[in-house]
Amino acid sequence: MIKVLNRWSAGALVAAGLTFLAAGAQAQMPPRLQNVPPPQLQDTQGTATLYLSAVFSGETKPIGDGLVWRIYADAPNGEDFQLMVKSEEASPAITLPKGDYRIHAAYGFASATRRVSLIRDTVERLTISAGGLRIRGAVGSQPIPPDKLTFSVFVPIGNNDEGRLVVEKARSGSVVLLPEGTYHVVSNYGDSNALMRADLKVESGKLTDATLNHRAATVTLKLVRTAGGEAFAGTAFSVLTPGGDVIREEIGAFPSFVLAEGEYVVIARHEGQVYTREFTVESGQDRDIEVVAR
Repeated sequence: MIKVLNRWSAGALVAAGLTFLAAGAQAQMPPRLQNVPPPQLQDTQGTATLYLSAVFSGETKPIGDGLVWRIYADAPNGEDFQLMVKSEEASPAITLPKGDYRIHAAYGFASATRRVSLIRDTVERLTISAGGLRIRGAVGSQPIPPDKLTFSVFVPIGNNDEGRLVVEKARSGSVVLLPEGTYHVVSNYGDSNALMRADLKVESGKLTDATLNHRAATVTLKLVRTAGGEAFAGTAFSVLTPGGDVIREEIGAFPSFVLAEGEYVVIARHEGQVYTREFTVESGQDRDIEVVAR
């Protein structure tokens, strides 16, 4: 299920549990910089104030939260830019010596850059093409608890859906800010093989809210002397596909984890003995898998 919400504010995103990430993939990167402290402003006649704000593409209302502003002194070709000011205010007013500067506004992974010649008080409004992406999970009609699901976001390159990783293991229900575009999302229920994939579009100024339906269940492994008996402690379990690929290995009396729907083989090793059993995982049907030691 995918919903695109046409109206959302940065303040609302904060209340929803924003995931802010450093400006990066697919966005304009801040110029190279040196950690140079801002100059001491003494001559007020040689300064001017820069009034900054940013809007989403196609919108007129300024972005109210989530912006990170950086102002760099312009530099000749080949030289490093000097960071003069950094601000996390939505619409800062910054006084600087008159001169040439580069303005960089970051909003999550999206950003915009502009060069300005500051010779008098100046108003600058940057346009950022960014939207929000929020992923949740479910098994049938049952929501997956947020602490059991993560998602990663990729930018497709050519025929490779996972061409470039943009966001890794974001928490279910959090909002990730991204440049406008189409992304490949991989949702992971648990930490084994219960994966779901989807291609989702992020639109500027909108929140794409998607629920990915997983076909998986939680299994608990036990090595017992008789059916329904007490589990042996210290048992080494290996879960394999029918073809022999190892999916999970655990040691304990009754390890529990999520597996995708399908056929499996479990191998239990205890005190030099090896026991096996085939079993089936059905979506939404959590169950104990007992291996009888005989």
